[in-house]
Amino acid sequence: MKQFKLLLFSVLGVLSATAQNGYWQQEVDYIMEVNMDVNTFQYEGSQKLTYTNNSPDELSRVYYHLFFNAFQPGSQMDARLQSIKDPDGRMMENGKSRIASLAESDQGYLHVQSLSQDGVPVTFSEEGTILVVDLPKPIPSGAKTTLQMEFKGQVPLQIRRSGRNSSEGVALSMSQWYPKMAEYDFEGWHANPYIAREFHGVWGDFDVKLTIDKDYVVGGSGYLQNPQEVGHGYEAPGTKVKTRGKTLTWHFKAPNVHDFMWGADPDYIHDTLEMENGPTLHFYYKNDPALVENWKKLQPKTAAAMEFFSKNIGKYPYDQYSVVQGGDGGMEYAMSTLITGNRSFGSLVGVMVHEMAHSWFQHVLATNESKHEWMDEGFTTFISSLCMNEIMEEGKDNPFEGSYKGYYALVNSGLEKPQATHADRFATNFAYGISAYSKGSIFLSQLGYVIGQDKLMETVRKYYEDFKFKHPVPNDIKRTAEKVSGIELGWYLTDWTQTTNTIDYGIKNVESDGNRTKVTLERIGEMPMPIDLLVAYADGTQETYYIPLQMMRGEKDNPYTSLKRTVADDWAWAHTTYDLVIDKPITEIQAMVIDPSQLMADVNGENNVYQP
Repeated sequence: MKQFKLLLFSVLGVLSATAQNGYWQQEVDYIMEVNMDVNTFQYEGSQKLTYTNNSPDELSRVYYHLFFNAFQPGSQMDARLQSIKDPDGRMMENGKSRIASLAESDQGYLHVQSLSQDGVPVTFSEEGTILVVDLPKPIPSGAKTTLQMEFKGQVPLQIRRSGRNSSEGVALSMSQWYPKMAEYDFEGWHANPYIAREFHGVWGDFDVKLTIDKDYVVGGSGYLQNPQEVGHGYEAPGTKVKTRGKTLTWHFKAPNVHDFMWGADPDYIHDTLEMENGPTLHFYYKNDPALVENWKKLQPKTAAAMEFFSKNIGKYPYDQYSVVQGGDGGMEYAMSTLITGNRSFGSLVGVMVHEMAHSWFQHVLATNESKHEWMDEGFTTFISSLCMNEIMEEGKDNPFEGSYKGYYALVNSGLEKPQATHADRFATNFAYGISAYSKGSIFLSQLGYVIGQDKLMETVRKYYEDFKFKHPVPNDIKRTAEKVSGIELGWYLTDWTQTTNTIDYGIKNVESDGNRTKVTLERIGEMPMPIDLLVAYADGTQETYYIPLQMMRGEKDNPYTSLKRTVADDWAWAHTTYDLVIDKPITEIQAMVIDPSQLMADVNGENNVYQP
């Protein structure tokens, strides 16, 4: 594994993107003005949305998400909490759904008051967290239309991600707070009801004016346009800010994003860190003596993480990133994150690193999290594990050991579902979490076992460069790895993500064959893999045998360059056993092990080792 760590970062640079024939995506540009009452936690807003239909289809209907409607007794989110075997503990109290018992003033809502298309009134209906809009004038392919809306909302008590008055005393964590256009792509509409899992959004430019009590400090997505007017540490040194009235209007612009989040609190400390050749980092956290030291120490680690991800994935494309105390754990948003702040220093760095990594794998690549949550959470877990190992000097030979441990627990539980399962369709949070985070991370770390660690990191960078701002799907990461490695990988994507087939190879028999040794390997699990076999001899020497999987139609480079490697004949998957002949007598063999890297997710390691 020492060699693995060296190989992992040996390839530098990013390959240029290639054009993708026939690709299209929609565009939505938002102009919003919002007035927030911090006494009632109710707000009113106007929204002018310009929708560009880049699809080949004429659209006669559109959908909006109204996420705050989930925080009402009887909502689908409430119903799911009451029916699932292991509901999210953050959303439960005394074994019951916290949503079910919300008083009217503590509930959330988001209601559209009026809506027009290019000046013509529109018919719409509110169906829980989805607004169904029948257009008076269909939007032709290639055309634009303007949807003008008035809406009002109430911020729910902090229960999941968004909300007011969090357990750490943060006044406002404002995510998924506005009527948000649903995504329409080559698969059609993605107007999924909100039951507390994942999101999918359309890229566009956001222009947001937020009017709020003058004592509140605001931070999150976008670039502040009027620092001289709001003060609170945004103004230039020596500038005198004139405060008029009881409120301030904060004006933000966020270009080419698919979400807009903000947090606000009268007791926020606001720090900035200017990175050399990088973005400006903003930090917003409560002025609490128990937090300040860790949040000050967090800032250089945030810069180190930004540098790590930019080097190993691709350059961060925006000029600012905000780390905001709020929410109920950690959640990524455009150009920002909400994280809880009352943590040990290691935990604080860990949640920051994970959510920042999402800036690449969700807010720039932006897979459909509801359908392919493992691409988002898993790839983020993979790269953040590497990042933590470096910037926190953890010194782990295998930074992904936690992911493998979680995956094996899932397999043994009997609760596993294919990764291709829609996020909302998992019957347990346990199975969803491990499938998305742990098994999703192993998709990449194990891919490194299949194609080589240098080719894996080259794949990650090329994938980012080719598919940033393009909503990639599972086949895109597979095809990228194939182009980089020259190895066919359809079998890998199919078995790992669309089935619950497991990997289990073993050393079935070792016997003398004159002056040679015959080793019989067996495939016990249904998922095929190539095999690295390490052989240790009595004289202290070692060598490896590499058995490619026939359907790979290729071979990886030697991952153990200091050892002699023999490339054996391919193993055709349908054959359950494979005979390997070693040109040494059995008396000279001290030990053998399948996959010394332990990056192949073999569910039974006991039969991988031979010792006479």
